[in-house]
Amino acid sequence: MAHSTFSQVAVAVPVGNDLSVKRSVFKTNSLRFHEKSWSPVSALNLNLRGTRARGWQTVCMSVPQTSAPKVSVAPLDLEDAKEPPLNIYKPKSPYTATIVSVERLVGPKAPGETCHIVIDHGGNVPYWEGQSYGVIPPGENPKKPGNPHNVRLYSIASTRYGDSFDGKTASLCVRRAVYYDPETGKEDPSKNGVCSNFLCDSKPGDKVQITGPSGKIMLLPEDDPNATHIMIATGTGVAPFRGYLRRMFMESVPTFKFGGLAWLFLGVANVDSLLYDDEFSKYLKDYPENFRYDRALSREQKNKSGGKMYVQDKIEEYSDEIFKLLDGGAHIYFCGLKGMMPGIQDTLKKVAEQRGEKWEEKLSQLKKNKQWHVEVY
Repeated sequence: MAHSTFSQVAVAVPVGNDLSVKRSVFKTNSLRFHEKSWSPVSALNLNLRGTRARGWQTVCMSVPQTSAPKVSVAPLDLEDAKEPPLNIYKPKSPYTATIVSVERLVGPKAPGETCHIVIDHGGNVPYWEGQSYGVIPPGENPKKPGNPHNVRLYSIASTRYGDSFDGKTASLCVRRAVYYDPETGKEDPSKNGVCSNFLCDSKPGDKVQITGPSGKIMLLPEDDPNATHIMIATGTGVAPFRGYLRRMFMESVPTFKFGGLAWLFLGVANVDSLLYDDEFSKYLKDYPENFRYDRALSREQKNKSGGKMYVQDKIEEYSDEIFKLLDGGAHIYFCGLKGMMPGIQDTLKKVAEQRGEKWEEKLSQLKKNKQWHVEVY
């Protein structure tokens, strides 16, 4: 949890007749999330060079420091529902939403392009953290001429309040699916992902057909605010976890005061491929007792055998701790490419056997206790 502490800080104040405190002395370190300023209210940036020579004197004073002021959210009626909203809009009658912004999330050395896309649904397609929207790209289905494209599902990467905290937007984390001909090495646009390219190429004001929300598997259990949540993601699979973490650490939600442990494992190719790293690093700084964050960079890190570091290698590294937390009732979530699950399952099975446990029995018990949450694509 955030702690309020009192710290001694040196502050330059005018002496003599100079009572005009220069505004530049007090600067708030602000962190921007998609044009929303999120500022620690008591952060001080003290530029004291040469102050004494201008008739200023340095004194010490105690100031209260709150490690992480949270953002107030509205409308609060989004907290009143007892059940999650499901399939308000169906494929035959989708909702026409509007693109607010499209922002590239990755650096120049990342393989491929991943975008953060904010969609305005006007409060008409509410959702809970961990749910998905369906998107119907424009044009007709080449396999069924005259019919629209099939729905593509995307995990929502924001809380129910959206990035603007008003309950009217949803965010998607989309990797542009591009096909390269193995013989020529050139991109073949005719085989590129229709929906991901439509979304990543969208401009503010463009219309988008959405369905849903759908899904109950990845909903964040909130009956115990002090529970442990272990989140394992590859690439854009981090989307639902961004929603969880904003709810836990960024928003001031009257009905949910998180006091447990959130532990995120994120697997990507390299540093340039990290998604929402600024947000996660901020939580790590502000909530060191409640948040852990481990990155697996397959092209930059080596595992203990000298091979590429994948997310399952990180899990193995902390396996004793993870198994103890699971035995204590922790929830574990997996989201990402289907191909990641066999490697993760093999690692967990190996660890279980080393501990003298039968993995199949343990997995069965985790599922029975509703501690096991998997969404792959």
